[in-house]
Amino acid sequence: MLPLLEGLFNGISIGSVLLISALGLAIVFGLMGVINLAHGELMMLGAYTTYVVQNVFKPLGGPWFDLYILFAVPMAFLVAGLVGLLLERGVIRFLYGRPLETLLATWGVSLILQQFVRSVNTVLAISLIVFSLLFFGGLWVLRRRAEWDRIKNWAITALLLLSVAISTVFGKLLSSNSALARPWFSARNVDVTAPAWLRGGFPIGSFQIPYTRLFIIFLTVLCLLATYWFLNRSHWGLRIRSVTQNRQMSSCLGIPTATVDALTFALGSGLAGIAGCAISLLGSVGPNTGQNYIIDTFMVVVVGGVGNLLGTIIAALAIGTINYLIGSGTFALLSSSVPSLQPITDLFNFFATTSMAKVLVFALIIAFLQVKPAGIFAPKGRTAEI
Repeated sequence: MLPLLEGLFNGISIGSVLLISALGLAIVFGLMGVINLAHGELMMLGAYTTYVVQNVFKPLGGPWFDLYILFAVPMAFLVAGLVGLLLERGVIRFLYGRPLETLLATWGVSLILQQFVRSVNTVLAISLIVFSLLFFGGLWVLRRRAEWDRIKNWAITALLLLSVAISTVFGKLLSSNSALARPWFSARNVDVTAPAWLRGGFPIGSFQIPYTRLFIIFLTVLCLLATYWFLNRSHWGLRIRSVTQNRQMSSCLGIPTATVDALTFALGSGLAGIAGCAISLLGSVGPNTGQNYIIDTFMVVVVGGVGNLLGTIIAALAIGTINYLIGSGTFALLSSSVPSLQPITDLFNFFATTSMAKVLVFALIIAFLQVKPAGIFAPKGRTAEI
C-alpha cells in the first residue's frame, strides 16, 4: 500500500497546483463568461514577481531571506491583479457577450506579455511611465474642460500620438546607455530558491513529503477559504453574485456593474498571480511558464462545471491524482499483482509516462463530457444564458 499512498499524496499535491491555477480562471471564466487565454501569462507575472522579491531580499540575508515568500505572495496577487484590472478596463469591457473576439484579444495579450517579459529593460519601463503620465495625465486635465464632449475624439487621438512620440524619443535617448538597455529577464529561465524552512520534507516510511508541496496545499486551502468568504460573506461578493445572476436588475438597483466587472476580473487575475508564486517553487520560471498550465487549467474548470468552486476542487484533485497515478506507473504496479488483470496492466504500462498519461486523461475527459457536457455541476450565472 505504500506506493499507493505515495502516489495519492503526489497526485493530490499536483491537483492542488492545478486547483490554485484554476481558481482564478473559475471566477473569470465561470462567473463572467470571459475566455481569458492570457490567464497563463498572469500566472507567469506572479512567478516573476516572486523572483524579483527574492532578489530584493537576498542581499539582506539571514532570517529576512527566509521570510521573502510571505511578502512575495501578496505582491504577486497585487501585480497580477493590477495587470488584470488594466486588461479588463482596456480590452475586455468592450467585448462582453462576444466570446470569439474575447478569445482572440486575450490570446494577443498573452503574446504581448510573453514578449514584454523577454524584452523589458529600464529604458522600456521608463518610456512606459512617461507615456502613462503624459496620456492619462492629459486625459485627466482635458476631461475637466467644459467642451470635452465636443473635442473628445480628436483630443484623444492627438494626445495618444503626442504621448507615443515623446516617450519614443525619450526612450531612444536613454537606449545609448548599455546598463539601462540590458534586459531584466531575457528569454532564459530564472530560478526561485525556496526558503530554508521549505527545503527537505517530512519522512513517512521510505518516502518523504516535500515541505514545498505542503506549503502549496496550505496556500491553496487558504485561497479557497478567502475566496469563499469574499464571494459569500462580503458586501462586494454579494454584488458580484447579484450581477452574475441578473445584470440588468442589479444595475436598476444601483449596483455599479462596470466596477463589479473590473473587481471580479482583478480578483481572478490576482489569484492567478498567487498560482504563479506557488509554481515558481516547483521549477524554473520562463516566458512560457503559463503555457504549461493553461490547458490543464481550462480542463479543470470545464470538468468541474463552469463557475462552481466545489466542482473545480473535485476536478482538480481528480485530474491531478489520476494523471500522476497513471504517469508514475502506480496503477500498472498495483494491477500487476493480479494475474487476471494482465491486459489492463499492459495498457497502464503503455501510458506510464508523463506525456502519454496526459493523452489518456484527456481521452477520459472527452468521454466524461459526452455523458455530462455541463461538467460535474451545471454552470450558473452569465454563462448559463449564452
